[in-house]
Amino acid sequence: MSIHAGGGLETAAQLKSALAEVEKWEKDQKNLMIWDRLSRLPFKMLDKITPRIVHEKLGVALDELGGYIQNGGKYLVAGRKVGQLLAASNAKRGGPESGPYSLAVMDEAARKLAGERTLFATAQGATTGIGGIFTLAVDIPAVLGLSLKAIQEIGLSYGFDPTLKEERIFTVKVMQFASSDIVGKRAILEEINQQASAGEEAAQAAISRIQGWREVISVYRDNWGWKKLLQAIPVAGIFFGAYTNRGMLKDVTEAAEMLYRKRRILARLAESGE
Repeated sequence: MSIHAGGGLETAAQLKSALAEVEKWEKDQKNLMIWDRLSRLPFKMLDKITPRIVHEKLGVALDELGGYIQNGGKYLVAGRKVGQLLAASNAKRGGPESGPYSLAVMDEAARKLAGERTLFATAQGATTGIGGIFTLAVDIPAVLGLSLKAIQEIGLSYGFDPTLKEERIFTVKVMQFASSDIVGKRAILEEINQQASAGEEAAQAAISRIQGWREVISVYRDNWGWKKLLQAIPVAGIFFGAYTNRGMLKDVTEAAEMLYRKRRILARLAESGE
């Protein structure tokens, strides 16, 4: 049965095949190696020697993330660039400049945006790695901001509006998922899947469960610990900063692509009556 809305959209069978790909990725995420948990431990050592300015900057980032959930704040992105990418990709395939867009068009835009943000984060990490531990005060909030913006742009690629509060909550959950250990990933996937099927009531419940941004900051600090410990070495931190920031944004954008992609697939299957 075709799902027809113009622009050569997928059949139900094609959507189910795409959904199976995402579900396989979810299963892989639930079976991470045990060292993923251990990677958080060295942060306890780093925390003891971290200058006050770093803790202060983390506090600022925490407050800004709170503001993002409530009203978007300075992290809220405009959709013009995403719209242009979607239109160009669709035109390249012989479709109209306006949507609705096929999953392939959305995928292409999301991958392009993910690549751009990852390159930017790599350069950011190299720059802040020059000064070692003292420039962590700059790098950590910057990477958090880049993560939020990348997730929003990918969400827009799949047709989800970050100006809506429930979508901003989802953005933070994606970021939290990307930095969680195996136990956290399982819990967040379960919560996201329940929210997708239960609608607005579940979205409101997520606001209280997330303890929002505080929980996210804590997870980021713990799970990035050993990586940031290496970045704290002056000069050598250039390499470690570039490498770790690249890895962080890669994890974030991969999670965003898969989780938003799944939501769009499920929405189209529902529209088709499948």
